[in-house]
Amino acid sequence: MASAKDAQKTVANNKKAYHDYFIDEIFEAGVALHGTEVKSMRMGKCSIKESFIRIENGEIFVYGMHVGPYEKGNIFNRDPLRVKKLLMHGYEIRKLQEKVKEKGYTIVPLQVYFKNGKVKVEVGLARGKKLYDKRADIARKDQKREAEKEFKIRNINV
Repeated sequence: MASAKDAQKTVANNKKAYHDYFIDEIFEAGVALHGTEVKSMRMGKCSIKESFIRIENGEIFVYGMHVGPYEKGNIFNRDPLRVKKLLMHGYEIRKLQEKVKEKGYTIVPLQVYFKNGKVKVEVGLARGKKLYDKRADIARKDQKREAEKEFKIRNINV
């Protein structure tokens, strides 16, 4: 039986990343945060909609990740948009760096969540979608929605 501490609590989700990119690989990374930022995240004040990830000098950083200021944290609050360091193994960072050198690959944050009381970021190795790929995805979703709607109507009328 899993305890309450093992459960994952999602703080922020980046749905737009799945719309704009093909996600090839997913990694889990810790985040170097300060005390008031963690408290703010526990309250759900985090956004990764416009954020992106870069590798600099063998270290990996997330830019544009907004962590709202903690209401009760006076002078200890940090800049909500400050650059945050991600904590990953060296071999994972090197693997990501090699892939990013290839044309068309980028690194995007997919999700922020708590795992065993620690803040984690799901990092995706992604390839950009073309407009026709996005249209095909939308058409597929519409088709699936219509099929479910039709199935639901057919079962109600029985």
